[in-house]
Amino acid sequence: MKGATYNQLTMFHAIVSEGSISGAARQLGVAPPSVSQSLKALESELGLPLFIRTTRRVELTEAGRTLYTRTVDAISDLSTAMESVADLSRNPSGHVSITVPRFAYKQWIEPIYAEFCLRYPEIQLEISISDATVDILKNGIDLGIRFGDKVEEGMIAKPITPRLKEALFASPSYVEMHGVPQSIEELSQHKLIQYRFITSNKLALLPLVDNENTVHVNVDTAMTVNDTDIMVDAAKKGLGIGRLLTPMVEKEFESGELVPILEHCWSDNVGLYLYFHRNTQKARRVRVLIDFLYEKLVGESL
Repeated sequence: MKGATYNQLTMFHAIVSEGSISGAARQLGVAPPSVSQSLKALESELGLPLFIRTTRRVELTEAGRTLYTRTVDAISDLSTAMESVADLSRNPSGHVSITVPRFAYKQWIEPIYAEFCLRYPEIQLEISISDATVDILKNGIDLGIRFGDKVEEGMIAKPITPRLKEALFASPSYVEMHGVPQSIEELSQHKLIQYRFITSNKLALLPLVDNENTVHVNVDTAMTVNDTDIMVDAAKKGLGIGRLLTPMVEKEFESGELVPILEHCWSDNVGLYLYFHRNTQKARRVRVLIDFLYEKLVGESL
């Protein structure tokens, strides 16, 4: 593959991340014919097709998947090296992106992101809110915030919160009508607002602590949601017992809109982590965001 250039491979990776030639062109700021011609030249050099074209998307062939897997780290290394050298002569600038679950955005990112933008006016910050598990490398995202057990292997991950308890709660109207369960066994007389994970499509287990042992409890379902805001809303409307991490419902506890249920049985969950690829942090525009978030959320330099 002597004729394959850095530019061709960069365009190839952009097509993979965007799913189309036109999307890759937008990402790279070039005309679509330039991307198309580069891909044709690369395929000609290899003697194999790298994508299967459809009317809407392009899908990787076996050869394309192999090329992507074997060059993704190398392209990342080269891109980072070039950007790091260029950073020596300028203020932090350019595009930086982060993916974060909605509750984490509301709790920790929303109060501080404007300060970052004002501090670094030459950086264009992009915040992507998603409760699904996101592959940041494949999707071209610089940083992510996720639970520690959801971070992909090979990432650098730094804790930004302590372990978090998962709360059970209900509205005053639900408690008035159905009472408050005093034990795990009494949950069988109640109904749960269940949560379904977006990525896996699986229902969330309900772990509770019983005499210092964690047990998974089955409770009849009132309704099922895949959104934390709907979980809170359904609980406020008295439809059943809700379950979320404590930071998501602290305000409702304080206002009395929701009341804690079986607080002594709440289980601990792994905390949130800031994570990124080992090369990403070398780009100055990314490094200043990493440092800013750690400063604000942990209270110290990384």
